Amino acid sequence: MTTFQEIGISEPIQRAITDMGFEEASPIQEKAIPVALTGKDIIGQAQTGTGKTAAFAIPILEKVDTSKKYVQAIAIAPTRELAIQVSEEINRLAKYTGITSLPIYGGQSIDRQIKALKKGPHIITGTPGRLLDHIKRKTLKLDRISVVVLDEADEMLDMGFLEDIERILKETPEDKQTLLFSATMPKPIQNLAEKFMRDPELVKMKAKEVTSPTVKQVYYEVNERDKFEVLCRLLDVYNPDLAVIFGRTKRRVDELSDALNKRGYLAEGLHGDLNQRQRDVVMNKFRDGNIDILVATDVAARGIDVSGVTHVYNFDIPQDPESYVHRIGRTGRAGKTGLAITFATPREIGQIRSIEKASKGKIQRKPIPTVAEAKESIQRVALEKMVHLVEEEEYKEFKQSAGELLEQYDAIALVSIALKLLSKEQRDVPVQLTSETPRYANKPKIKVKEKRRVNYKGNKQFGRKGENSKRPKSL
Repeated sequence: MTTFQEIGISEPIQRAITDMGFEEASPIQEKAIPVALTGKDIIGQAQTGTGKTAAFAIPILEKVDTSKKYVQAIAIAPTRELAIQVSEEINRLAKYTGITSLPIYGGQSIDRQIKALKKGPHIITGTPGRLLDHIKRKTLKLDRISVVVLDEADEMLDMGFLEDIERILKETPEDKQTLLFSATMPKPIQNLAEKFMRDPELVKMKAKEVTSPTVKQVYYEVNERDKFEVLCRLLDVYNPDLAVIFGRTKRRVDELSDALNKRGYLAEGLHGDLNQRQRDVVMNKFRDGNIDILVATDVAARGIDVSGVTHVYNFDIPQDPESYVHRIGRTGRAGKTGLAITFATPREIGQIRSIEKASKGKIQRKPIPTVAEAKESIQRVALEKMVHLVEEEEYKEFKQSAGELLEQYDAIALVSIALKLLSKEQRDVPVQLTSETPRYANKPKIKVKEKRRVNYKGNKQFGRKGENSKRPKSL
């Protein structure tokens, strides 16, 4: 591995990187930063969690002139969360430089943003819609910027931002440097590069690096009706510190988070119907450890960067390999290990194979844990809690009451009751989720006739009857 010092980064930025706890550059940083420092346009093919933010942020910081109080670089991101995350990382890297970064996005007061823009930030990170809004109001001028970053370009394409991006790029100087980063390179992204970039250099990660080697990937074959019970068993068996559970729809996320809370887990949902204040409240709870399970849709989870996520659960299988890569990238970061668990109904096993082929990774099939295994784990966790409380001496105020109980009852019986109370008795609360018919993604690199694709929804074999055929044994 290459150190940041070997790459040739200036001393103030190196000092900030050291403060952040990093010494060696990640593969995308090692490849992209030296090229970007020369001023060349770059197309970087890398997914979330590879360190790509620093790969474009460091060259930008090296180029900014602090004596000039106007916007010199912009980074366009698909979501509010990612815009904020990128800005925060830039500010951490710029700690000793005097360079300032400002995030602008929908859902926040535009008047407050206008006031902040008047202070002359050097770098703007923002979502396409809000950037365009400021351009129309003439509160943001891009005629003097020297660098443009398109972050997670394929996500912006999926979210319908391609036209907005083109309108923003037309407001920028022709001689600017453009850095485009994307997990995949569909044709519209290639067309965008041809139209707005000058002889870009492709910086592509090796196929084996598509999914992180620090993430163990497993799947469970399970009927739709049994998913929730299996999920609860897995949560009990693995006892994650922080977990993200992905659901296909907003309804699914709401029902799932409510059901988990009824069973005694600490969970909150995150989807597109929440306003920015509500989203911030949920994310702060998750970051602070006040909840340990975040249930989210794909769109709502884009751009989320929370350290310490140990498990990702695909309650509903991702519709394509790219979404899978993005989802499991929430864990196994900064060299730590993570576990990605996917549920697949019998008719979705083919999608598991497609994901394996596209992501160049092996997803291991695992047997569903038994009720006995789940109970054993619950009791073990309760016992560990008791031991911890004893070791921390967090029991003295109860000693008198404990002594009185011991005079009347058997010690083993009392400890057993204490363990039972710590074992979350809500596990038996009945829960019923609305059944959802799986959607079937187009397999990568396989041409399908347009007529066939249009008729997928109406084809009986893709309905609930088809899903119920060849069932595995019920729980």
